[in-house]
Amino acid sequence: TQMKQLSPTADKFAIVFSAMCVIHCLALPLLLIFIPSMASLPLNQEAFHTWMVVAVIPTSAYALTLGCKAHKKASIAIYGVLGLCGLIGSVLLGEHYLGELGEKVLTVVSTAIVAYAHVEISNFAKQVTNVIVNNPK
Repeated sequence: TQMKQLSPTADKFAIVFSAMCVIHCLALPLLLIFIPSMASLPLNQEAFHTWMVVAVIPTSAYALTLGCKAHKKASIAIYGVLGLCGLIGSVLLGEHYLGELGEKVLTVVSTAIVAYAHVEISNFAKQVTNVIVNNPK
């Protein structure tokens, strides 16, 4: 139904938000090296990171809840929760406690875990759909 149709869309949004976090984390320093004038732009690292996590958490929680409920895949939910907790930890602890490298590593690893959970839910949903389409009752 409509809820089942929203889950793949929410999964895709969550993956895009997660990818944006990683790109921001890893690419922005490189861009500043190659385009030094970007340093004059008002790019507050912590504010961006916080807002991305604010976008990722509800989107991921919603998509993973729908997907895990629909497909009864609690094991995938564990990965999702672990990744989301890591993202929250990276924002709460930040560079102050983790250092710049620690924060980036925690963010990238947590993002990868969340993305993995979304991809697994999407793949499982495709498998179920293929079984239903290829083996109608």
